[in-house]
Amino acid sequence: MTRRLILALSAFLLACPPLLRAADKPQMVFSSEQPTYFDGNTKEAVGIGNAQLAYGDLLLTADEIRYNTSTKIAVAHGHAILTQGQRRLLADTLTFNLVDGTYHVENLRMGEYPLNITGTSATGDKHTITLNGARATFHEPGAFVPTLRADKLVYAPGQKLQAESASVGIGGMRPITFSLFQQNLKEPLLSYVSLTGGYRASLGVFLESGLHLPVADGFRFGADLGIYTNRGVMFGPAASYGGKADDNTFQGYIRSGFISDHGDRLTDVLGNPVPKNRGYVEWQHQQQINSNLTLVGEVNYWKDSEILRDFRPKEFFAVQEPDTFLESVYTGNNYFVSAFSRFQPNSFHPVQERLPELRFDLLPLAVGNGFTERFNASVVSLREEPPSGGPTLKSTRFDTYYSLSRTFAPQPWLTFTPVAGGRLTYYDQATGGRSTYTRTLGEVGFDAALRTSATYDYKNEAWGIDGIRHLMTPRLLYRYIPEADKGQAYIPPIDRQTFSTYLQPLGLGDLRNVDQLHATNTVRLELDNTFQTRDSVYGSRDLMVFNLAADLHLRRAAGESDVSELHNEIAFMPARWLQFDLYNSFAPQTFTMKEFNTGLTIHDGDQWAVRLSSNFLRHQLDDYFIEGRRRINEAYEAIARVRYDFRTRRFNEQFYGIRQNLSDLWLVEYAVTLYDGPRRESRFGFNVQVQAIGF
Repeated sequence: MTRRLILALSAFLLACPPLLRAADKPQMVFSSEQPTYFDGNTKEAVGIGNAQLAYGDLLLTADEIRYNTSTKIAVAHGHAILTQGQRRLLADTLTFNLVDGTYHVENLRMGEYPLNITGTSATGDKHTITLNGARATFHEPGAFVPTLRADKLVYAPGQKLQAESASVGIGGMRPITFSLFQQNLKEPLLSYVSLTGGYRASLGVFLESGLHLPVADGFRFGADLGIYTNRGVMFGPAASYGGKADDNTFQGYIRSGFISDHGDRLTDVLGNPVPKNRGYVEWQHQQQINSNLTLVGEVNYWKDSEILRDFRPKEFFAVQEPDTFLESVYTGNNYFVSAFSRFQPNSFHPVQERLPELRFDLLPLAVGNGFTERFNASVVSLREEPPSGGPTLKSTRFDTYYSLSRTFAPQPWLTFTPVAGGRLTYYDQATGGRSTYTRTLGEVGFDAALRTSATYDYKNEAWGIDGIRHLMTPRLLYRYIPEADKGQAYIPPIDRQTFSTYLQPLGLGDLRNVDQLHATNTVRLELDNTFQTRDSVYGSRDLMVFNLAADLHLRRAAGESDVSELHNEIAFMPARWLQFDLYNSFAPQTFTMKEFNTGLTIHDGDQWAVRLSSNFLRHQLDDYFIEGRRRINEAYEAIARVRYDFRTRRFNEQFYGIRQNLSDLWLVEYAVTLYDGPRRESRFGFNVQVQAIGF
C-alpha cells in the first residue's frame, strides 16, 4: 500500500506544473483533511474534506476536489469557493481549467464590491463571466436594494455589466424592463434617484419622483414625475451624461416638467395672471475639451416666473432669476481667449444679452526694466428688452484696456506700484442723435502696501494654540479717472451700475459697468490683519482675520459722501469646532449702521452642529436664523431651521425634520415646514423625501 501511494504521489507531482519543472510557473499546493490519493483509472488526484488547491493567485476550496493530471482540470463539489484576486465565487459545483483559466459553475453566488450576483449557471475566465438566470444587487440583497434580473448577464469586473431580457427595480419590485441593459461600472449604478411625497396646501397631497437609468455608455435617460391633487400631473423627460476620452471629459444633465395647472395660480412677478399651461426646461453642461480648452453651458427656460417657486422651491430659492449662457475659454501660456453668449429665453426678467462677446485677456506680463503690462480687448453685440415694456436697447461695442505698472520695493516690508492705463470704447450703435461714438479714458494711480509681523509665545492646549503670529498689512490705493462720465448721452446704458453694499473695484480695467461710468478721484485705505498659530498638519492655521476698508472721495459722484461707509470683515476661528464671522458697513458721518451680518458655527465632529446667523440691511432686512442638526444614532439625525423677521415680528420659516440613513443606500428625510407672511408658499407643509446616496 505504501509503495502504491508513493508511486501515485510521484505521478501526480510529475504531472503538475510546479516550480520543480518550470521556475517561471507558480507552484501548486493540494491538500485536504483526509489523505489525498491518486486514482490511476481516471488519472485524478482526489482530496476530500476541506480540500484546497492553490495555484498562483488562485485558491479553490470545496468538500471534494478532483484534479485531472492529464487535462489540468479541477472539479470541485460541495460548498465550492473560488478566490482569485478580489473575486470570490461560491457554487455547488465548479470546474476550473488551470491551463487557460476558464471555469464553469452551477448555482453561482459571487460578490465583488459593490455588486452581489447569483446565477443558475455561469462560464468565465479571469476577465469576464457570463451568467444564465442571473440576479444582481447593489450591496447585499434586501427589500430596499437596487436589483436586476436577466436571462443572460455578462460581467466584466470593475468595467462593465451587460444584461439581456432584464428587469430593474428596488428589491422585489422591478417595473422597468430592457431588452438590453448596459452599465459602466466606473459610473454610478443609478445616477439620479429621488422620491418625495407629502402635503402642502397650495399643492395638496403630492408625490414626486425622478429616475435616470443607463441606456448607453455614459448616457442615462429617465423622467421626472409629479402628481398634485390640487394642481394636476407634471411630467418631463430627463437625462444625465458624462464620459472621458483622452483629455476630453464632459458631464451634464437635462431636466424638464410640463403641467396643465388647474389650481390657484395667482400672478407672476409682473402682476400678470399665471397661465394654465406651465413648464420649464433646465440644461447644464461642463466640458474640458483638452488641456487648454473648456466649454460651459446652461439653459433655463421658464414659461412663467413662478413655475419653480410653486413646484421646486428648493431649486428656486437658490437661483431666483434664471440665467442662460454658453462660454468657451482657451487658456494660453499667459492669456485667455473666450467666447461668451448670454440669451433671454424668458420674458419676465431683464437680461443683458451678449450675442456673443469675444474677449482676449493678457495676464500681467513683465516687459523689462521692472515694468508689467496688462491688456484686454473685447467685441460684443448687446441687447436688452425690458420685460414690462419700453424701448429695446441695442449696442455693438468694441472695448480695450492697456496699463503699465512698476513695483518699487525700497525695503522688504514696503512696496509702491504706480499705475497708468487707458481705455478705448467704440459704440457702433449710439444714441442721442449719433450713429457711432468713441470714448477714450485714462487713469493714473498707485498701490502701496506695508507689511509687518510680530510673534507671541502664547500656548493653549485646550484650544490647540502653539504660539501666535500677527501679520498686518496697511494698504493705500489711489485712482484718478477724469471725465469718465463723458458721452453718457450717446451710450446705451446696458452694462450699467447695479446695487451693491460692498466697495467696488477702483481700477479702470476692472470696472464692469462699462456703459455707465463716473469720474473717479478716490483714495482707498485698507488694513488687513491675520493671526495664525502653528499646525502639525498644514504648518499653520488662521485663528482670526480682521480687515477694514474705506474710500475717500476727492471728487464725489451724485449721492456720494466725502467718505464712504467703513467696511469691516472679521472671521474668528480659535478652534476647529468654532467659527464666528461678521461683516459690518458703518456710515461714520451719521454714526449709522448700514449693514450688519453675523454667523456663529459650533460643531462636534459629526455628532451635532448649530449655526446662529443674522442679516441686517437698513430699511430692508432684519432677519435672524438658527440652523442645527443632532445625530441620534447611526441611522437617524434631527435637523431644524428657523428664520425670524424682526421688522414684522414673525417667524417667516420654521423647518423641523428627521433624516434616516437606510442601509447606507438611501437618505430619507421627514420634514414639517411652517411659513408666515404674505407669500406664495403654503403656510404648512409636510414632506417625505428619498434620495440615493450609496450608488
